[in-house]
Amino acid sequence: MAGVLVADKLSDAVTRHMRGDFVCLRADQTVAEGVAAIRERPVEGRVVYFYAVDDQNRLLGVVPTRELLLSPPDRRVADIMQRQVVAIPQTATVLDACQFFAVHRLLGFPVVDNEQRIIGLVDVDLYTGELSKLNRSGDGDDLFQLIGVHASEAQHASSMYAFRKRFPWLLCNVAGGIIAAWLGGFFQTELKRAVALALFIPVVLNLAESVSTQSVSLALEVLHGPRPTLRTIYGKLRSEMTTGLMLGLASGGLVGLMALAWLGQFRLLLVLLGGIAGGVTCSALVGTAMPNLLRLMRFDPRVAAGPIALASADVVTILIYFNLARWLLP
Repeated sequence: MAGVLVADKLSDAVTRHMRGDFVCLRADQTVAEGVAAIRERPVEGRVVYFYAVDDQNRLLGVVPTRELLLSPPDRRVADIMQRQVVAIPQTATVLDACQFFAVHRLLGFPVVDNEQRIIGLVDVDLYTGELSKLNRSGDGDDLFQLIGVHASEAQHASSMYAFRKRFPWLLCNVAGGIIAAWLGGFFQTELKRAVALALFIPVVLNLAESVSTQSVSLALEVLHGPRPTLRTIYGKLRSEMTTGLMLGLASGGLVGLMALAWLGQFRLLLVLLGGIAGGVTCSALVGTAMPNLLRLMRFDPRVAAGPIALASADVVTILIYFNLARWLLP
């Protein structure tokens, strides 16, 4: 019964809960004119963001408060606004709005009509208020479950949408494969001198790719809460580098010993040990860094991190492997 009540509440039209006291600036205004207009018509509610509009009140961008306060008075609003702005359509429900807050982690969103004109503002109080009510009633997890199901259904509702979202990142794998093939041709001399190098290319690449996939998966599991900073990413990279080096030395030593027992070439053991250890370590670093960096840049790490990390792992591992072979093998 509680779940039904939650669903009924979240199915309300977002326009029933939006605020009408939002701040808009004309894109063709100067900073001084914009600040003066804000002072002449102060709003009663909390000011979260300033939005730039045209003559027809159509949304053009969002103006950061810092930029508005620190920019020269004669600079135009259009020059300091961010043109990529996330808006909620007027047809959205409260559940849709909660999904926006959970995914984009902003403090407010403009509500726009079919012609992109701002008609209201929804701030984070709507999301936190609903969550607080549900927590008091013991149904707090229902909101997150409904948001997850709703987001998943929206992403899988259109095959073309999924194709457009996922295919561009697969081009990273295409590019990585082409670069790896080109590098293989570049090191033909080493391959001719030691044919055994070619025998171990699959296992060297597979180990690097597997560790990269593990690192991406682990990074995605803990990628919640506040957006990562370069400092927090650096801390995670230090820990993952140690883990990657240990994994690389263990797996590289095992493969190298098997190669030594099979072919009796000690220098090949060193190439395999160094190539796998170096490739796995770098792959672990890339696999950990990529989801965090993509989220920092507001891309979807669930879609983009895997292809980029795997392509990078292939290229870096091939470079380390063949350069060691060029140096160590006669």
